[in-house]
Amino acid sequence: MAKNKIGLPPLDWLRVFEAAGRLGGFSAAAREFGLTQAAVSQRIGNLEAWLGRSLFVREARGVSLTIEGESYLPLVQDSLQALERNTEDLFGKTPRELRVAGLSSHIHALVLPALPTFLEAQPKVRVMTDSMARRASLEEERTWLQIRYGRGVWPGRKAKLIAPEVLAPMAASGIKWGAPLIDLRGERPGWKDWAQVAGVDELPAGRISFDSVGHAITAARQGMGIALGSLPLASSSLETGQLRRLDMPELATKDGYWLTWPEDRVRSNRQRALIDDFLQALRDG
Repeated sequence: MAKNKIGLPPLDWLRVFEAAGRLGGFSAAAREFGLTQAAVSQRIGNLEAWLGRSLFVREARGVSLTIEGESYLPLVQDSLQALERNTEDLFGKTPRELRVAGLSSHIHALVLPALPTFLEAQPKVRVMTDSMARRASLEEERTWLQIRYGRGVWPGRKAKLIAPEVLAPMAASGIKWGAPLIDLRGERPGWKDWAQVAGVDELPAGRISFDSVGHAITAARQGMGIALGSLPLASSSLETGQLRRLDMPELATKDGYWLTWPEDRVRSNRQRALIDDFLQALRDG
């Protein structure tokens, strides 16, 4: 099939191709657009001639995508969705949506307290959250706006700091130093790191170990011991008196909590304003 054109094919052809690929046939695409099957076939044929590649295999029992068609379909879908989203963002009258993904503990501790301020600043915006249990899941998450923990460097993503990570001994009221320590497994600094900075030679024994900082803070809140808790994540519990800081040194780390998004995602002024207001609410929350 000879290539006749260079550049972007007509949008109508791309929309029909996307529907046929998504729905699995020309007839279904014809029904979606109110066209005849022959009209759909003609548009896809025109697109194939433009590209110089066959996008569908035609057989007696129906059509199926070629390897080139399978590769092209998600690119077309992403492009059409981006065009629709940005058109709505710039010119639409319907309420806009802000969707953010993050660990469950981050959604609970950082996003929920920020919502009243953000919704007051953006009263026409609908907020949705996608929670997950583990950090590794964020790499596979389709929700593009995310809250992440780390050093603020992720290839292909912009990142704005919400709060630096600071750890401090904390416990429920009445729990004093010498009570069992609540250990936290993982990449975060632990009690031994804190002891070196604080000049503490001997640590009380630990009896409980968690792999989630949120679980460690909850256990401390329930009087199970002393947690080396995250000040950003425990701020609400500290403000309400469910937890109190022990009169001991804190440990500033090199990590933090970040609002991140793909570098090529936020382009319009309205999108930037939305992100800026959300970031400010997260910082103030």
